[in-house]
Amino acid sequence: MNFLGHLYFSKNDHDLMIANLFGDSVKGKKYLQYSKKIQEGVLLHRKIDYYIDNHPSVKSLRLKLYNELPKVAGIAIDLYFDHLLAIYWNRYHDKPFELFLEDFYNFRSHFEQELGHDFSIFLNRLRTKQWINHYPTFYGLEKLSWGVSNRISFENNLHLAPKVFKKNNHEIEAVFFDFMQDAKEDLA
Repeated sequence: MNFLGHLYFSKNDHDLMIANLFGDSVKGKKYLQYSKKIQEGVLLHRKIDYYIDNHPSVKSLRLKLYNELPKVAGIAIDLYFDHLLAIYWNRYHDKPFELFLEDFYNFRSHFEQELGHDFSIFLNRLRTKQWINHYPTFYGLEKLSWGVSNRISFENNLHLAPKVFKKNNHEIEAVFFDFMQDAKEDLA
């Protein structure tokens, strides 16, 4: 899952949300140099990534989408699942989507300085640009796919992910619902 999924599985703990998002920025055991809450967030981030990458339905879907999205099918699924989580947010969370995001954007953790300049810039952009607010729209999925595609270090066709989503949306949704049912129990 992308940003929204990681926020969702952070148990409504705003410090954990920030630390969870930071998880992509820390490689190997370097997370051990940070405070306990950041370590918890990094480990949760890795647990979520491992869980989605190894979920049987997701693995099957990734294989199916690989021909159209070689090397990036897994990334596309992460984006699709955030898109679907935003669309079906009220099924999974008590707080309305916009209010959940507003609370997250307005929260400032006492340990944000510990996370470094680059991550601070990322958080500031996430808050001011409010990218996640666009996730429920197809335009948001298109914009997200282009943005992530441009940040990948190798040539890719992730920008085609929205087209692939339209073509396979019923199957992608079915896998999303299956995944969420399992993940709510296993990651909660």
